[in-house]
Amino acid sequence: METLTIDKPTQTADFLPLNGTDYVEFYVGNAKQAAYYYKAAFGFQDLAYAGPETGIRDRASYVLQQGKIRLVLTTPLTSGHPIAEHIKKHGDGVKILALSVNDAYDAFKQTTQRGARVYMEPQTLTDEHGEVRMSGIMLYGETVHLFVERKNYNGPFLPGYQPKESHHHPTDTGLLYIDHCVGNVGWHKMNEWVNFYEDIMGFRNILTFDDKMISTEYSALMSKVMSNGNGFVKFPINEPAEGKKKSQIEEYLEFYEGEGVQHLALATQDIVKTVTDLQSRGIEFLTVPTTYYDELIDRVGHIDEDLEPLKKLGILVDRDDEGYLLQIFTKPVEDRPTLFFEIIQRKGAKSFGAGNFKALFEAIEREQESRGNL
Repeated sequence: METLTIDKPTQTADFLPLNGTDYVEFYVGNAKQAAYYYKAAFGFQDLAYAGPETGIRDRASYVLQQGKIRLVLTTPLTSGHPIAEHIKKHGDGVKILALSVNDAYDAFKQTTQRGARVYMEPQTLTDEHGEVRMSGIMLYGETVHLFVERKNYNGPFLPGYQPKESHHHPTDTGLLYIDHCVGNVGWHKMNEWVNFYEDIMGFRNILTFDDKMISTEYSALMSKVMSNGNGFVKFPINEPAEGKKKSQIEEYLEFYEGEGVQHLALATQDIVKTVTDLQSRGIEFLTVPTTYYDELIDRVGHIDEDLEPLKKLGILVDRDDEGYLLQIFTKPVEDRPTLFFEIIQRKGAKSFGAGNFKALFEAIEREQESRGNL
C-alpha cells in the first residue's frame, strides 16, 4: 500500500482551536543536570525556575527556551512523590504536551463532554503578572495534554515561576519550533487513539502508512498522522506490526514500560548548520550508508543544497507534491532506548519523509542489534 492521503470533509467549525504547542514537560531524575544538557548540547536558554526558592516544596522545574520551543524539566524532591514513581517506571520522558488555546475552560468542556478522561480540572493561576487558565486531559499511557490560556499574563512562564538567571549562555543551534510530536502505542491501539484525536479533539487523519510502507527485512510498524484544523499541531501515532524480529516500537514499549512520546521533531531553517553545530556539541545521530546518496537526485529531483555536506552529516532528503524536506534523527538521548529527536527543514514539503523510511529503519535496526534488542 502506498502512502494514503485522507481527504475528509472540512469541519464547518473547529470546536477546539489550537494556537500551537505551548510547552513540553519532561519528568527527569535530575532536572538541574538535564537543563545543563539541553543548554550545552542543544543550545536552549534559561527562561524560568520553580522550586523551594519560589515556594514549591515538592519538586523543582527548569524552563528552557529556543525560538518558539519551551521545554520544562521537572524532578521530584522526595522518593515518595508521584513524579518519582513515574521516573522509576519510565525513566526520563515526556509527561505533558501543553497546547496553547484561547479558552482553557472551554477546551476542557469540549473534550470531556466528548469522552476525554480528566487530568486537571479547570483552574486559574494568578500572580502580579496576571493570570493563566489551565485544564488537562489524559492521553495514551501516562501522557497528558494540558490546555494553556495565557492571553492575560505577561510573566516569564507561569505563576509560581521566577525568571532564571545564569552565567551559562551557550549560543543557540537554530531550532525554531516543534514541527510534530510522535507517540508510540501498543499492539492494535493505533486506531483507538486515531479515534480519540478525531472524535474528542477534532483532528483529521492526514496521512497513513501501513506495514508494507514502513518495513525492512526484519521489522515493521504502522503509523497515522493526526493534525488539528489549522495544521499548527501534528501528532503521528505509531503501533508495532508483525515482523521477523523486534521492531523499534516494541523496543520502546519494553524499555519505557508503556506507551509514550517517542520523539520530538524540531524545525530549523538551515539543517546543515544546525546539525554541524549539534554534532560539535556531542549529539549523536543515526547514520545511513553512503550509497543512499548515489541515486538521491534521481529520486527527489533538484535540491538547493550541496550534496556533499548532506552526505557527510547523514541528512536524509525526501520530496512530495509540495516540495522537499531534509531530516535527520538523533540516537536516543538517554540510556534507555526510548526518547530521541528529529531535526527537520521543510522546503515546501508537508509530508514526513516516507521515501526515507527504509534507510532510516535499517539504521535504527543496526542500533538495536548493537544493544542486543533486535
